[in-house]
Amino acid sequence: MAGKIPRQFIDELLVRVDIVDIIDSHVPLKKMGSNYTARCPFHNEKSPSFNVNRNKQFYHCFGCGAGGNVISFLMEFNHLSFVETIEELATVAGVEIPYENQTGYEPEAKNKLVELQEIMAACATFYTQQLKKHPQKQIAVEYLKNRGITGVIARDFMIGYAPDGWQILSPHFKNTELLCEAGMLAFKNDMYYDRFRQRIMFPIRNKRGHVIGFGGRVLDDSQQPKYLNSPETPLFHKSNEVYGLYELLKKNPKPARILIVEGYMDVVTLAQFGIDYSVAALGTNLTATQLQLLFRSTPEVILCFDGDNAGQNAAWKAMDAVFSVLNDNRQVRVLILPSPHDPDSLLREEGTQAFLQRIENAEMVSSYFFNHFTATLNLDSIEGRAKLAGQAKPFLLKLADGFFKNMMLAKLEELTHFDVAPEIEKETVAPPQNQHQKEKNVRHSMERLTLALLVQNPKLATKLEANPIDWQTLEFSGIDIFKAIVQKICIEKPTSTAQLLEHYRGLPEEKMLNALASLPILIPDDGIEAEFSGGLKQLILQGRKNRLNKLVEKEKTEGLTKDEKDFLRRLLQF
Repeated sequence: MAGKIPRQFIDELLVRVDIVDIIDSHVPLKKMGSNYTARCPFHNEKSPSFNVNRNKQFYHCFGCGAGGNVISFLMEFNHLSFVETIEELATVAGVEIPYENQTGYEPEAKNKLVELQEIMAACATFYTQQLKKHPQKQIAVEYLKNRGITGVIARDFMIGYAPDGWQILSPHFKNTELLCEAGMLAFKNDMYYDRFRQRIMFPIRNKRGHVIGFGGRVLDDSQQPKYLNSPETPLFHKSNEVYGLYELLKKNPKPARILIVEGYMDVVTLAQFGIDYSVAALGTNLTATQLQLLFRSTPEVILCFDGDNAGQNAAWKAMDAVFSVLNDNRQVRVLILPSPHDPDSLLREEGTQAFLQRIENAEMVSSYFFNHFTATLNLDSIEGRAKLAGQAKPFLLKLADGFFKNMMLAKLEELTHFDVAPEIEKETVAPPQNQHQKEKNVRHSMERLTLALLVQNPKLATKLEANPIDWQTLEFSGIDIFKAIVQKICIEKPTSTAQLLEHYRGLPEEKMLNALASLPILIPDDGIEAEFSGGLKQLILQGRKNRLNKLVEKEKTEGLTKDEKDFLRRLLQF
């Protein structure tokens, strides 16, 4: 098991990566002044209240309160553990993590995830072994041969076989509790039993190659369900992952395009025919998170759906996610196969070249989108055009501002003979000066404002090193926390708010630090240093005055100790 990740490495990693670039690859951002904005990915909203600041390397949503550095964002957005997030950022930065060999470092949650990863990997190996040596293996081998799957492809995708039997995994692994948590066992009628039985097994691997779940296909189409997926587990969130991405990126880390198909077998068959850039959604409607995952590796995604009613419905349902992630640098096309074909049957009927030509001729999403409406609406009537405007509008509201959005609006105006732009702008654009009026109208105490300035601009700590604070002279509510944070900054010397926040991750002060980091401060950049110096000076003067008054009052009523008299004389000298 890997050792501790050095604090210095984490600090350096936060310098190497840019929060704006990372978040923009997940949620398209729009520059507004010194910040970047978007509609918050953590709650539903019409007007953007999600802000990212490049200088502070910090994000904050004024709607739901979410905030933090790039590590916090990836942990929340991608449902990753802390260590998994550091691993992903290290991959982005192109650096190796210099683990320290300290046993017992990882917290219990990390240990559990590692245990789950290990048992899932062991299950995948177990199933591949069953395909080679189990007495019932022939029925599975014949099925794969009939589908034209070679041993090389089966190896590349780690395809296996779950034999027919209620309790095969338990005796082999002897860890019922962990198998249940991994989703490999189910419980019914006071008995644990194998979730996957008499099925071809497709391990689902994440981008890092860890087996996080399985898809199992029946050998006899009369059995139901035809496909069975792993349930949601601490490792596996099916709306966040796709099947085949690891295998795809292993061959080509930066594919020109990625083809999304409906099933595991479609991905495997396409690879068998030399089309090795496809992935499959995991038995659920295509999600924005899955598309964001793909767009991190390619500029173009092609949605390939079967030609039956279910496939056509799935293609249209995907538009909700598609319009949530589209921007000027991303392209989506749609390929609906002729009914009743799926990729497997069409490839065998037409051949590879004909299928590749279909991919090349796939319809642009803009054309597919408007054709969906014009096929059913009478645009010669006012009623039909009004329906078009009303039905298309929710999708256009999701688009990131840019040329693509403007052109889609222009096309809608052409079809409806109506200027829809003002209506769209009413719902998507909130006046910047009013966006966070509530927060801006709050008057903050001098100590809170001064500390917030330091948290948001930790390089101001050089002022404190040049003129150390006499902490005895300061007196106000929260002085202990103020002192602790100031001393932490002076010792650790973080270069950004992001680094400072990371030093408080998991500590009781973390929530307060996040609040200070997101505190709206309406001070020009060139005035921050003067404002901080002035605020600190005022706090010191006020603190001295408070201490002086208390000591004078005590001298009148109780008298002072020798140390108190010495301190009083010091205060009177200022």
